[in-house]
Amino acid sequence: MKFSELFPYTFKALRHELGHDRPRDSRPMWQQRLSADSGFCRAVVANGYLTETQVQRAAQRYRLGCSRNGGVIFWQIDTTGNVFDGKIMYYRTDCHRDHDRHPQWVSNLLKRHYLQDDKELIASIPSYHCLFGTHLLTGERLTVNGERLNNNHQPRTMNHEPAIAVVEAEKTAVIMSEHFPQYLWLAAGGLFELTADKLFPLRRHRIVLFPDTDPDLTAYTRWYEVAQEARRLYGLDISVSPLLEQRATPEQKERKIDLVDYLFENPYHSSLKTT
Repeated sequence: MKFSELFPYTFKALRHELGHDRPRDSRPMWQQRLSADSGFCRAVVANGYLTETQVQRAAQRYRLGCSRNGGVIFWQIDTTGNVFDGKIMYYRTDCHRDHDRHPQWVSNLLKRHYLQDDKELIASIPSYHCLFGTHLLTGERLTVNGERLNNNHQPRTMNHEPAIAVVEAEKTAVIMSEHFPQYLWLAAGGLFELTADKLFPLRRHRIVLFPDTDPDLTAYTRWYEVAQEARRLYGLDISVSPLLEQRATPEQKERKIDLVDYLFENPYHSSLKTT
């Protein structure tokens, strides 16, 4: 069976795998699973990262889903509304990843359900991913009293596009979007998931990369190289923020903190400026 032949059965398969058996519901799967009731969303509120109102708003913005067993679904949706994939992840009550439960890709669940034991065929089917939050770059606009708003509910003019901030973790993008709405927050989904090709859809925007920190500058160096490649290939207006490298303590670098960790551990540093 060709991968293209699976598409007519996508909604049925996802309903089966994610525990949503409503055969007459023809809405896109992300709409069917849209929810702020996942363990992740509850932990974000319980640990004071966002209020109930903020997490509800962020869940709508990023189209967060909830699996049958409480995992959060981080959908990867492009600018045309096509769902590339969905990552199901599990978080502990302290809002840190539950490393005893491995993330799952919705596409892999779909393959296993329809192809079952044909491991060779499953391995031959490619998976396509984009940055988490890419759908925020659509041309859709909200209006309030005739004023055009962007997807973060911030006013902007026709000729002024917001800067884009790219971080490693989806969790970071979700939380930061409420604290710094002047940016559109996207996530690579991991240190090695960022590529120049995934940055191409952001070409009309100013882009700032915010890698996590570590003792050896590994993350910063990796993302700096990707930024250089993206600038060379596509002429992107892109930079890499040294904020964490300049301000994080040696102990924080050992823990490989991200922006959320830094801002909540250093509440007096409420700006993303590096100078």
